[in-house]
Formats: sequence, C-alpha cells, structure tokens
Amino acid sequence: MFPVELFQPTLMKLVEVLNRFGIRFHLTGGITAVAYGEPRMTQDLDLVLDGNAALRHRDAFLSALLEAGFHFEPRTAGDAIGRKTMFQILDIDQALKLDLYFESSIPGELDRSVMAEVFPGATLPIAGRSDAALSKLLWAAKGSHKSRRDLRQILVRASHEESATVRQMATSMGLLELLDTILAEAEGPA
Repeated sequence: MFPVELFQPTLMKLVEVLNRFGIRFHLTGGITAVAYGEPRMTQDLDLVLDGNAALRHRDAFLSALLEAGFHFEPRTAGDAIGRKTMFQILDIDQALKLDLYFESSIPGELDRSVMAEVFPGATLPIAGRSDAALSKLLWAAKGSHKSRRDLRQILVRASHEESATVRQMATSMGLLELLDTILAEAEGPA
C-alpha cells in the first residue's frame, strides 16, 4: 500500500500519453475514496478510458506507453483494448501499477466526470461521486470489504440528489438491498 501522492509522477506520465492521443479518461477506484471520503493508502490507480479512442490509436498508443517507461505485454494489451476489457501497466521507474479499464462499468460515467485537484497543482478528471459510489457497490457485490468502507465514506458528504441517484441506479442494478446493508454497517476500527 502506498500514499496516493507517490503516484503523481507515474500518473502524470500516463496523462501525457493519453492527452497526446485524445483519449478521454477519469480516475476511479481508491483515489475516488480519497477524493470523496477520507485519506487512505492504495496499492494501485484505476482509470477508465474511452475504449473507442484507444482502439482507433491502439498501436501508436501502446508504443507510446512503452516509450514512456511502462511495462506490459503488448499482445495482451492490444487484445484487451480490442475486447474492451482491462489490462495492467507497471511504471518501471516507480514500480507502481495502474489498471486501465476500456469499458465503463457504469454506463455513461465518462460523460459525468468531474475535475478535482488530485495532487497539488494537478487537476484531473475523476469519477463523479454517484458513479464512484456505484463502482464501489459493484466491487462490494464481488466481495471487496474495502469497497464497503469506501462506499460509506464516499456517501457521507453526498448531496440528496447524489444519494437519490445512487439508490435509483442500485435499484436498476439489483443491488439496492446490498446498498442498504452496507450503509447500515457500523464503521469498525480504521
């Protein structure tokens, strides 16, 4: 586990490559728990990318990632972009991992990104609060206990509208009962 700030050089290197090819993205996962909830450490960074844009530039994009010092298996990465699944890249200089998702788990989430100061002087797109909460709910449904705590923390400062959106989407996803269970759980020791 690492403090989020440790990822700044790695993330900014990736952002430069994404911007070069016009690939829309936003941060999701643990960094949204930090942005909307409480400071915590994370083992990696998760990004949702515009899979169609990545596919249009697949070969040049993958070459640029390699040139920037990221390690991955090019054939596997190319296949993941084509199938719009996820693959991991490792920043060789920092020995830090990033998970790149080429399809949104929440429909339309890239269109609802918000800008946030992720690091001092670095304002980047992150998943909106409702989408971040729904993403954590999906991970909780897969058994992630850390996502349960993150979900509660993300929703502590949610507006009435954001909470209503999460409840509506959770209902449509068949996860309302799990949402209510998680929100009713007491916070344990940190």
